[in-house]
Amino acid sequence: MACVLEAPLRMSVLSEVTASSRHYVDRLFDLDPQKVLQGVICPGLGWCFLPALLSFPRTGTHNPWLLYLLQQETSSTELRTECAVVLGSLAMGTENNVKSLLDCHIIPALLQGLLSSDLKFIEACLRCLRTIFISPVTPEDLLYTDATVISHLMALLSRSRYTQEYICQIFSHCCKLQHWHSCGFKSLPQPLLCANGPDHQTILFNHGAVQNIAHLLVSTSYKVRMQALKCFSVLAFENPQVSMTLVNVSVDGELLPQIFVKMLQRDKPIEMQLTSAKCLTSMCRAGAIRTDDSCIVLKTLPCLVRMCSKERLLEERVEGAETLAYLIETDVELQRIASITDHLIVMLADYFKYPSSVSAITDIKRLDHDLKHAHELRQAAFKLYASLGANDEDIRKKIIETENMMDRIVNGLSESSIKVRLAAVRCLHSLSRSVQQLRTSFQDHAVWKPLMKVLQNAPNEILIVASSTLCNLLLEFSPSKEPILESGAIELLCSLTQSENLALRVNGIWALMNMAFQAEQKIKSDILRGLSTEQLFQLLSDSDVNVLMKTLGLLRNLLSTRPHIDHIMSTHGKQIMQAVTLILEGEHNIEVKEQTLCILANIADGTTAKELIMTNDDILQKIKYYMSHSNAKLQLAAMFCISNLIWNEEEGSQERQDKLRDMGIVDILHKLSQSSDPNLCDKAKTALQQYLA
Repeated sequence: MACVLEAPLRMSVLSEVTASSRHYVDRLFDLDPQKVLQGVICPGLGWCFLPALLSFPRTGTHNPWLLYLLQQETSSTELRTECAVVLGSLAMGTENNVKSLLDCHIIPALLQGLLSSDLKFIEACLRCLRTIFISPVTPEDLLYTDATVISHLMALLSRSRYTQEYICQIFSHCCKLQHWHSCGFKSLPQPLLCANGPDHQTILFNHGAVQNIAHLLVSTSYKVRMQALKCFSVLAFENPQVSMTLVNVSVDGELLPQIFVKMLQRDKPIEMQLTSAKCLTSMCRAGAIRTDDSCIVLKTLPCLVRMCSKERLLEERVEGAETLAYLIETDVELQRIASITDHLIVMLADYFKYPSSVSAITDIKRLDHDLKHAHELRQAAFKLYASLGANDEDIRKKIIETENMMDRIVNGLSESSIKVRLAAVRCLHSLSRSVQQLRTSFQDHAVWKPLMKVLQNAPNEILIVASSTLCNLLLEFSPSKEPILESGAIELLCSLTQSENLALRVNGIWALMNMAFQAEQKIKSDILRGLSTEQLFQLLSDSDVNVLMKTLGLLRNLLSTRPHIDHIMSTHGKQIMQAVTLILEGEHNIEVKEQTLCILANIADGTTAKELIMTNDDILQKIKYYMSHSNAKLQLAAMFCISNLIWNEEEGSQERQDKLRDMGIVDILHKLSQSSDPNLCDKAKTALQQYLA
C-alpha cells in the first residue's frame, strides 16, 4: 500500500524555516533517534512549523520528513506513533492542510501503518485517518481503492474501543450513495471502483458491516455506541437490503429496532435520539418496518417533531425536520398524524425567522451562527411542508394559511441558495395539487411569474420539480393558465421535450397536454408548430412508456372538437395516421394501444377528417381486429371508432356503413351485442341501431 521513499533533502526543508526556529526543526533531522522523537513531540510543532513539515524539497519530489519517518520500518514504534499523532493534528487545521496531506499520499501511508502489530500505532493511524476522512475535501472513494482495506478494518474492530470508534466514524463518513452528489461526485484519478460498480453501502454490507458493528450498539463506551449508530443510519438510508437485514438482527437477545427505540427515549442525549430516529426512518421507508408500527407512530414520529421545537439547537431543528419530511413523504396517515402533533405546522413558521434582526443580537457569534443556519432552516421547513401537504387538502389549507406562507415560498424561489430554491419549488409543487389553492392563493400571489423565472437556465434538479409544478398550473381550471401561455411557455415546454433527461421530457409533454385541453385552435396550432412533426415522431418512438402515453394524450387533446380535428388533420393528417399505424402494429401495452384507438375515434368524429380513416384500408382492418380482441378496453375503444364513422346524422354515413358492412363489421357488432360485458353490449346495440335507422 506504500511506495519506497527516499530521505528528503534536509537543507531544502530547513531553507523554509526561520533562523530563530531552526534549532527545533534540527532535531527532526538528527542522527540520534531519541532527538528526532523529541523533535516530533515538541509542543506546538505541527502548527508552528507547518511549512517544514509539509514542504517538498525544491530540487526533488520527495514526501515530507514526518511522512518519511512514519513509513520507515527502521523508525521506532514510538516515533512512528508520534508522527501519526502530529499528522493528525495537522489534519485538524484548515482544509488546505488536509489537501496538502492528501497530495503527499498520506492515506496509503496510514493504511500501510494499520498492518503493524502495535495497537497504539494502529490507533494513532486510525485517528489520523478518521480526521482526514471527515474533512469535506477528502474523496470518500480513497477508502475503496484497495479491496483488502475494508476487510482489514473489519478485523481491527475487535482490537479496542478506540479502533471501534474510529473505524465506525470512518465508515459513516465514507458511505455515500452514488446519487447523493447531484452536482458531481468527487472523482478520483483512475479509481479501482468503476462508475457502475458496487456503491459504498453494498461494499460495506458484503464485508459483514452489519454483523461486525451490531454488538457495538451495547458497548460501555458512549462514543462507540454513537459511532455505531451513525454508521447504521448511513448504511440503511435508501437501502432495502441493509434495512431488511437490520430488522432481524438481535444483540444480547434484543432485536435492533427495539434497541433503536430505547435510544429514542427523552432521557438519552439529543444526538442519540436523532440518529436512532434516522435509522428507524430509513428502515420504515425501505419497507422493513410498517408505517403503522407503534415504533414509528408512537416513538419515531413524535421524537422527530420534538426536534423541530424552539428549545432545540438550530442544527438539531434542521436535521429533525428533514428526517421527518423523509419519513412521512409517501404515507398519507403519517402526514395527518404529524400535522396535528404539537402544532407542527405553526411551529415550522419559526424556521423563517432567522437570522433575528441585527439590533436584537449583541452577540456577534450568535449572529454568525444564525446566518450560517438560516438557509438550512428555510430549506428544511420547505421540505417538511412539502411532505405534509403532499396528499391532504385540509393540511394544504392549513399550510397556506400559516403566517405569510405564500410570500415566503415566492421569496424562496429567488434565493441565492440552490438548495433553498429547490425546496421552495418542492413545497409549491406539493401545494399546487390543490384545486382550491390553484384558484385562490396561487392566483392572488401570481406564483407563476417567479416559477417561470426559475425555469430559465436552472439546474436539472430544479427544472424537474418546477416543470412538474407548471403542469398543475396549466390545468384548465387554473387561472394561471392564460398568463403562462402569454409569457412564452409553449417554446419553453417544447424545448423540454428534447431534453436528454427523461423526467424533463415527460414533464414537457405533460404540460403541453394540459395546455392543449379544451384550448383554442391557435394554441393547438402553436403547439404543433413548436414541436414540429419530426419531434412529435421522436416522442412517439420514445423508449419510455410515460413519454409515449403523454404524447398520445397530447394528440388526443389536440384532436378534440370537430373544427380543430378537421383543421389539424388537413395539415398533419398524413403524419398522424402514419404514427397511429406504427403504434398499433408495435409491441406496446394495452394502455398505449387503447389511447391510440381513442385518437382514431376522435379523428372519426371529424367532418372531413374521418375520410382519412375510410380511405385507409390498413387502418380499417386494424380497427376490425381490435373489435374482436381479447381485451375489453381495446374492443370498446375500437367500437367508438366505428360508432363515429357510421353515425346516421352525418353526410356520407350510408356509404361508410355499406363499406364497413362489406368488411364484416355488422357481424362483429351482432356478436358483441350478446357480450356479457354491459359496456360492450350497449355500445354494440347503439351502433346497430344506426344501421336500422
